[in-house]
Amino acid sequence: MPTYLSPGVYVEEVESGSRPIEGVGTAMAAFVGFTADGPYDEPTLVTSWSQYTQAFGGFAEGAYLPQAVFGYFLNGGSTCYVVRIGQNGNGAKPELPELPQAQLGGYRLTIKGLPDGAKSDDISVEVADPPEDAAGDDRFTLLVKQAGKVVETHHVTTRRGKENVVTVVREKSNLITLEEITTGAMAKPDKGTVALRAPAPAPAAPPEPVRPEAFVGDVRDRTGFGGLEVIDDVTMIAVPDLAGLYEREQITLEELQSVQLAMIAHAELMGNRMAILDPPRGMSPQQVRDWRVDTAGYDSRYAAIYYPWIKVFDQATGTNTFVPPSGHMAGVWARTDGTRGVHKAPANEVMRGVVELETRLTKAEQSVLNPEGVNCIRAFPGRGIRVWGARTLSSDSDWRYLNVRRLFNYLEESILNGTQWVVFEPNDDALWARIRRTISAFLVMEWRKGALFGLTPDEAFYVKCDRETNPAESIDAGQVICEVGVAPVKPAEFVIFRLSQLSGGTSLVNE
Repeated sequence: MPTYLSPGVYVEEVESGSRPIEGVGTAMAAFVGFTADGPYDEPTLVTSWSQYTQAFGGFAEGAYLPQAVFGYFLNGGSTCYVVRIGQNGNGAKPELPELPQAQLGGYRLTIKGLPDGAKSDDISVEVADPPEDAAGDDRFTLLVKQAGKVVETHHVTTRRGKENVVTVVREKSNLITLEEITTGAMAKPDKGTVALRAPAPAPAAPPEPVRPEAFVGDVRDRTGFGGLEVIDDVTMIAVPDLAGLYEREQITLEELQSVQLAMIAHAELMGNRMAILDPPRGMSPQQVRDWRVDTAGYDSRYAAIYYPWIKVFDQATGTNTFVPPSGHMAGVWARTDGTRGVHKAPANEVMRGVVELETRLTKAEQSVLNPEGVNCIRAFPGRGIRVWGARTLSSDSDWRYLNVRRLFNYLEESILNGTQWVVFEPNDDALWARIRRTISAFLVMEWRKGALFGLTPDEAFYVKCDRETNPAESIDAGQVICEVGVAPVKPAEFVIFRLSQLSGGTSLVNE
């Protein structure tokens, strides 16, 4: 308390005692895999497809991550992290060949870049006489030829100025560059033709295949999805190129499963994110079911899997191609969170950008997959291609549905971040009452959004923080214990209408 020693008017700022809890974000994806360019093993935040192309170079043939990120933004995603791997393997950027060079008098002649379909031997430069109206000892004409045909003509001089040969070529030529290699006054080069021949490149050693450990990475070195442990904002992770390596027979099925198990372990360790898994390509519904139950045997409330693969337009090849569905699904999750809320199951939603499915599932086939936690993507006549499942891979009925698990992730993280002010406060009845008010106000707001089940707040949740939950022993140990119970809403997965036949002439009377 301040001390007042002289007469006067004093103004004090007093805290209201209310500490509102702000809801955390629920739609932050992270993708790990191969890209065309960009930094390796460094989680990079991107907020749009154009920003991704600036950092990682756009689409790349044989890489599924760019398609996943494009599908994520197309389906409603707004921000994500990208981790590029494969620096020493088949995700590495190839070394560019040395550009052809030649000497033209006192100048070094270099190709800026080979045009599409052009060979280095096709480019030549000829020194010719200048036009009759521009004759002089310092003037000459530079003819740039491609496949023997003149494609550029430059009337230049060795003197300094805007017509200097180096200046003109730098500003106007699309094929070559010039630089002076001698000092002093430059002499006009002799008439003749110079061909730009590149030295024969040494055979490059084939890149080593990327091992599954590269996807897992290490939190200490900030590599793979292990490096994402330091980023609390991530709420879903996907590794689309993992299934691509198995498709190209570069890894075994056991290695694919080991990385997916590591993804699940990462999500369970963090406790605030979900792993979106991709099944191996080419499996029939029965094979997927057998793989899910008998081979993989995943059992986690922090993971979900979607089947089958989806066909999209591949701008790298100009054709339609099948890709893993995890990236597009992450975008659907983000879109549902933004339009309805995290409590809404991300299902019965149209998948944007998908032109076909690898397998068109029937209702009977989904009846085999759905009980095992395999979320199906189905095509419906007149309704497009839609997500038709919203289950986790958990065998616990309490955590069967995706929206329930993600809702609890959201509530837990929001309450955790919004009650940091409690630490080191006096542990008494006043503090307990403030905690109850703070958490109750937050849960009432979520109940009004439709995230909790019940006609009244008392039916939807309870918050208990008093002498019963905080006995003398826990107070002496420096602990504050608060019990929170919530009733989440669950999706109407099976909609049943019971119809009965009434006899003719029967009337219904409302009493």
